[in-house]
Amino acid sequence: MMAIDLPGDPRVLVVVLRRLGDVLLATPLMRSIKRALPAASIDALVFAGTEGILAGNPDLSGIIGIPTRPSIAESLALIRRLWRRYDLAVSAQGGDRPATLAWIAGRRSVGLVEGSGLSATIKRFAFDRSCSGDRKLHRVTDVLRLAELVGIPALPEMVCPAGSVRPGLRPAQPYAVVHAAPMFRYKRWTVEGWRRLCAALHERGIGTVVTGAPGDRNYLDEVFAGCDVVRRDGELEWPELSALIASARIYIGPDTAITHLAAATGVATVALYGPTDPRTWGPWPLGGLDQPWAASGTIQHRGNVWLVQNPLPCLPCQLEGCQRRLDSYSRCLDGLSVAQVVTSVDRALAMRQAA
Repeated sequence: MMAIDLPGDPRVLVVVLRRLGDVLLATPLMRSIKRALPAASIDALVFAGTEGILAGNPDLSGIIGIPTRPSIAESLALIRRLWRRYDLAVSAQGGDRPATLAWIAGRRSVGLVEGSGLSATIKRFAFDRSCSGDRKLHRVTDVLRLAELVGIPALPEMVCPAGSVRPGLRPAQPYAVVHAAPMFRYKRWTVEGWRRLCAALHERGIGTVVTGAPGDRNYLDEVFAGCDVVRRDGELEWPELSALIASARIYIGPDTAITHLAAATGVATVALYGPTDPRTWGPWPLGGLDQPWAASGTIQHRGNVWLVQNPLPCLPCQLEGCQRRLDSYSRCLDGLSVAQVVTSVDRALAMRQAA
């Protein structure tokens, strides 16, 4: 496709109004634009609270954080701020709000369009170029189709947060980073599983550094009570978390933005997946996927990532646990064996040692 006609030093806006992991998975699109248009000034429009995942991103000139539920006054102020400010605006998702904001902000605009009906028709008409979102593709691959719409090469390279790191943050001895607390209950593994994993790491001469958000503290107190671990939950800025993970021997975590970050750093990553479909939302290894994730399996390996599942017949259901709510249990994760996770850890460590 021919490149969109833009000035030599265009102002570009990338709109990603979703959670932390979605913002991180859109960084290959931002990198693609910057590499193809090195004189471009690129801003990201994201929800407030997700800006940190873009800290130190060298491809961006600015980050605009907006409330998830803005007031009328805030919405009007945002429209005034964005109105035709950019030569190109790119909506990295198919919803009405990101599409509207991209159209408001850009003299030219491109975006993903989801669904059918009047809303989808209006968005296709409003965008200069558009394509339908394809949920059969990995999220990174789907978003990178926007680079093709702009008429530039797609680069499947995620960009991690970067910046200053406090001295002494990383332990001197070999260590694993364990992130046991996903945002929602239905993505959790078992307390006993995490405890026995820490014991297995200790037997292998590897310490455990626990990460998490400030709000995870009570749950992590329960999980790691009596365990020999270093707690870093609630202490780290995004660049520090990225650096801590990158220097680890291995990372182990469930389906979270932190697991996506770990995969992007290049560290050996063991990802514990339950209801989520890895074909769309599996971790993106350093350098990209050499082949797509399968819907389910016992242990799958791609690049620096080992994806572990308990492949029940219902997997992956893409639902919020067995009770269809955020605080639900998930049988697939409750039944995931420690032996299977430790086997994945051993394979990842052996491959790292051989390299």
